[in-house]
Amino acid sequence: MPGAEPPPPWADGFSAFQVDGDFSGSFHARIHPPALLRHSPRTMAQSGMTDTRALAARALAEVALAGASLREVSARAMPALADSRDRALLMALLSEGARWWLRFDAALDRLLTQPLRRREPAVHALLVLGLVQLDVLRLDAYAAVAATVEAVRALGRPHLAGLVNAVLRRWQREGDGLRAALDAVPATRHAHPAWLVEALVRDWPDAAERVLAADNAEPPLMLRVNRRRANRAAFIERLRMDGWTAEPHAWLADAVKLPHSTDVTRLPGFAEGLFAVQDGAAQVAADLLAVRDGERVLDACAAPGGKACHVLERADVALVALEADAVRARRIDQNLARLGLTAAVVVGDAGAPQDWWDGRPFDRILIDAPCSATGVLRRRPDVRLHRRASDLPALVATQRRILDALWPLLAPGGRLVYATCAVLRAENEGVVAPFLAAHADARARPFDLPTGQAAAVGWQILPGDDDLDGMYYAVLDKVP
Repeated sequence: MPGAEPPPPWADGFSAFQVDGDFSGSFHARIHPPALLRHSPRTMAQSGMTDTRALAARALAEVALAGASLREVSARAMPALADSRDRALLMALLSEGARWWLRFDAALDRLLTQPLRRREPAVHALLVLGLVQLDVLRLDAYAAVAATVEAVRALGRPHLAGLVNAVLRRWQREGDGLRAALDAVPATRHAHPAWLVEALVRDWPDAAERVLAADNAEPPLMLRVNRRRANRAAFIERLRMDGWTAEPHAWLADAVKLPHSTDVTRLPGFAEGLFAVQDGAAQVAADLLAVRDGERVLDACAAPGGKACHVLERADVALVALEADAVRARRIDQNLARLGLTAAVVVGDAGAPQDWWDGRPFDRILIDAPCSATGVLRRRPDVRLHRRASDLPALVATQRRILDALWPLLAPGGRLVYATCAVLRAENEGVVAPFLAAHADARARPFDLPTGQAAAVGWQILPGDDDLDGMYYAVLDKVP
């Protein structure tokens, strides 16, 4: 929990968005602010960092109070900052502000006699960021408070500077008791919405606490070596020679693990297409598909193309990458080009194949279904702010529609892999089990993995299992 452990080691610079893989454009990992953030308020002001806090507060208010995407808001804010140190601070504040919003928002209910969310959303967000600096980033308290108070003036609300100072000073005086009160409730202890905590306890009673903690832990940076262009051992050696800490994943043949996130464009071999960014749990998909040369493969809901590219790196297949969003489909083209791969990228609705299918059956189909993304909260912290329990029925209906629509496209004897990055049973075996009951020509193929646990149908990797993201997989064979 915040404030309970010694500070983590600072990493240099800032973490870029993913440029490849299955979460392109989202925050890839916990951001480590550089050591300069411990400088004095004077140094911070000289570097422009006070304005950075104000910029972060406005952006975070959009994300937490207006439903904006963290990726989109941060991308708009970043060009305003020329100094890499300011960008590092902005990324740290936005990432951790979104991650811990639900905890510190609740804390402010105890610290403020009148809420500011509606009247002064940016100042409310700045207060959250002040608590983040003290408890999560664990910056020098005097410097952090002074710079945050200055940021109130940069927001054009100088009359509230005294209030901000008083609230942060009160947290410093009474923090132990306030933390204890927040920790007494699982939702505020782990900064998760109450509905999700209840769902995790219901679906995974023995693992819920572990999953909640994993959602707030720093994930590693996972790379996938492009075996068409590189050898994993040689690539790791190249990383190490350039000063990077890297190791092969124990059971994923193409995976390389780095302990901390970084701007991946700085890694050797990026421009050459030697690797892509993809969490190990997502790399399991290619193993389960087990494609062979000459086969015809459909990757439904394919953007940004991480799994499609992995399949193409494995075998010479004719692959159709289907994506409903034309803008996201362009990301598939970009990733294919960088990695030196070829596929037919089609814009279309996976649930309406009559609009795009040419009538030729597929030997393999991958459905990476739209889902709640509850398995990837450590990489996409704003999901916990935006997802609602009321979203689930529509998601499940979409998942069932896609599975029903694509099954007829699979050739007899073919294989379909159904996947989500969700941990809620309703989206996983809750979709697959009724499908199997309704289709006599569908058989669930049993399998197991070195980590995770068997579900009623298929296999569930929970967040943090072997330091992976949460993913669900089911493998269905079509009876000839």
